[in-house]
Amino acid sequence: MPVLPKEVSHVSTFAPTAPVEAVAHFSRLLSLETDCWDVHAAIEGKNADFVLLDVRSPQSYAAGHVPGAVNLPHARIMSRNLAPYPEDTLFVVYCNGPHCNGADRAALNLAKLGCRVKKMIGGIEGWKDEGFRLAQNGISESGHDENDHTSPSL
Repeated sequence: MPVLPKEVSHVSTFAPTAPVEAVAHFSRLLSLETDCWDVHAAIEGKNADFVLLDVRSPQSYAAGHVPGAVNLPHARIMSRNLAPYPEDTLFVVYCNGPHCNGADRAALNLAKLGCRVKKMIGGIEGWKDEGFRLAQNGISESGHDENDHTSPSL
């Protein structure tokens, strides 16, 4: 039988939680977040059951965004700008990435308005890291009109 080191690493300084608590934690996390792969698969499969909001500035959006995303900067999230969408719409928000809290601000604003919301972890930087194409000014990098996937512009 292997002998475990007597010194405790930073990994095990705090004892892991009970499995039942881990299930609750990770289930809750997945109810609040999604990732670039799942968003990409839904968009490419044309079965996106959500509205994707790019909550960055209009300039950042124009420079490159996820195909099908609607630009609505987090500071402009208010009921009048959400009026075109049914009450039960699921919004997925993203910003620049892990170094940006714009998606968190947007998610908070949406939740305060009674909307269902998830954050796309990784943001636009995660999207690019995965090698997925971007759209610019309504045209994707592949030259296709991205309006095939878009929701009303706000």
